[in-house]
Amino acid sequence: MKLLSAHSAGVVVVGLLTMGSHSTVWAADHEHDHDDHAHDHGQDKDIYAGYFDDDQVEDRKLSDWAGDWQSVYPYLQDGTLDPVFAHKAAHGDKTAAEYNAYYEKGYQTDVNRIVIDGDDVTFYEGDEAHTGEYIYDGHEILTYEAGNRGVRYVFEREGGDEEAPKYFQFSDHAISPNDADHYHLYMGDDRDALLEEVTNWPTYYPSDLSGEEITEEMMAH
Repeated sequence: MKLLSAHSAGVVVVGLLTMGSHSTVWAADHEHDHDDHAHDHGQDKDIYAGYFDDDQVEDRKLSDWAGDWQSVYPYLQDGTLDPVFAHKAAHGDKTAAEYNAYYEKGYQTDVNRIVIDGDDVTFYEGDEAHTGEYIYDGHEILTYEAGNRGVRYVFEREGGDEEAPKYFQFSDHAISPNDADHYHLYMGDDRDALLEEVTNWPTYYPSDLSGEEITEEMMAH
C-alpha cells in the first residue's frame, strides 16, 4: 500500500472520515507514470509531468472535455498499440510485454464510447447507452508515492438515467481550463473510493481518430 494525499476546497478525508481541510487516503500501488503521458499543450511540461503548486490549479468546466470520445482499450486488445509498448520498452524500464500487461489493466473498460454535449454525458457499453446530466463537484489534488501529483476534476450526476455513473473524475494532465485532446476517466457511485483508484484509468481519444493515428500520437509524446 502506498500513501496518497488529496487536497480539495473545503473538505478532505482520512480514509472515508471527514476531517476538515486536508485528506489522506490509502490506495493500492500506483505505477501510472505521468511522465509517460507528459504532453506540451502550450503550457509548461512540468505541469503535465505532475509538478506544480496548489495555487496554479484552477476550476474547469465540462466543456473542456466536450465531444465524441472512444476508448483505446480495443486497440490494445487487437494489437494496434503494440508499437507503443515496443517504443516504451526501448526507452523505459519494462519489456514490451510488461508494458502491455500494465496498460491492459489501466485501459480496461466496458465503456467503449463517451459523448459529452453541454451538461449531458452519454456512456456507451456495447449496444446500451446511458445519459446523465452532470454538475461540477470541485477538484482534488492527489500526491502519488513517486512524488509527482495529479488533479482530478469531479462531476456529479444530478439528473438523467440512473444507470449512468453517479460520479466521474477527469485526469488529463492539465490543471487549468484547457481543451482536452485525450483523458483518463474514473467512473462510479462512490466519490471517495474513486480517488483511491490508481491502477485502472480508462483512456479516451477523439472518436474521429483511427487506431493508427492514436498510436502515432502516443509515440510522439
